[in-house]
Amino acid sequence: MSAKNFHVRQAAVSALRAWAKGHDYAESLVERHAQRRMLSPSDRGLLQAILFGVLRHRRILDHWITKLRQGKLDAETRDVLRVGLCQILILNIPDHAAVNETVEAGKAPVRPLINAVLRKAITTRKQLMEEVDDMPPALLHSHPDWLYNRWRKSFGIEKTIAIIEWNNKPAETFFRLNPLSPTDAEIPGETLGHAPDYFRLEGKLPTQLLAGGNIYIQDPATRHCIDLLAPQPGEKILDACAAPGGKAFLIAAALGGGNGLTCTDSNEKRLPRLEQNLSRLRIETDEISVHDWRKPAPERFHEAFDAILLDVPCSNTGVIRRRVDVRWRLQASDIQDLTKIQTEILQNALPCLKPGGRIVYSTCSVEDSENAGLITAFAKDNGLKVGKTIQIKPNEHGTDGAFAAVLKR
Repeated sequence: MSAKNFHVRQAAVSALRAWAKGHDYAESLVERHAQRRMLSPSDRGLLQAILFGVLRHRRILDHWITKLRQGKLDAETRDVLRVGLCQILILNIPDHAAVNETVEAGKAPVRPLINAVLRKAITTRKQLMEEVDDMPPALLHSHPDWLYNRWRKSFGIEKTIAIIEWNNKPAETFFRLNPLSPTDAEIPGETLGHAPDYFRLEGKLPTQLLAGGNIYIQDPATRHCIDLLAPQPGEKILDACAAPGGKAFLIAAALGGGNGLTCTDSNEKRLPRLEQNLSRLRIETDEISVHDWRKPAPERFHEAFDAILLDVPCSNTGVIRRRVDVRWRLQASDIQDLTKIQTEILQNALPCLKPGGRIVYSTCSVEDSENAGLITAFAKDNGLKVGKTIQIKPNEHGTDGAFAAVLKR
């Protein structure tokens, strides 16, 4: 048995245990555990495939565990079984590697049990797969019942199934060229006709282009709110919820540089990453500072901006394919709480507009209560005009989900 491959399975189990305790998000756990065990790029990729696979298919994996093993299981043994069954039934990793190396990731007293369950999964694989067609959609595609039922009421059964199927597909990687730092190097990707300057990554991540600030990893859905904001050179622009800097980059690109751009974020701990990203992309802003927009704006911001981007905290229901653990973290009550925060941010940003200015409100949600419903009500209550709105459905547009709307005085 290869020691490094054992460490991949062990890392996957450790990451799942940390995730279950709420220590971090899945993306961060991959990087942390890969570095801790000094995994090669290929083994890091395997770790991510297993961890993301378990989180994407967690509900159906637990269903299979119940069919294969009667009785109680401790949390760690269940995670080991999830890792093993994901390899056998989802990722189609060779059976001997999936079984032998996953068994070794378990504690010695339960290794015989893990071995028995995984080998039973192999011998009954055909039967397990034949039963898939009769499963309820929320179980088959591993979404919480409350979320499936919510979308079914909003979108209908057919569109909801299309969304949850999309959410379980591995996310593609896209990047955008940086017009502020052009390069003659070969671009390792396929151009997107509907999104100028965006590419679908082909092959390995171009680390030199990333480090040099020539490209930025970014989904094409990001551009819609900036298209509505329409920054013009000479304008004063506020990106109020700016970290980690992807949309600030697009604003600066439209402005021809960072002159005129002010960036804030509510979390001071996120500012260093924002500053590093913008610096790498050759962007010098007018200001980067901390401010929680649930509170009134600083006096110096009043009537200071021609345009304001509010990329507000949201449910992330449009990016579940990319953020694989959102479906398990989110609760129905969270969406209601978020709409209160979103309205507060809008209310506190409004005094910062110059006369005749514009606000673009943006989310990565597909929930009407966070998007068109909220904007319509806010505009009515504050005497504003709603301009163009855009709602991107991920399964229909082939990108992340997004919403954006223009508000004008």
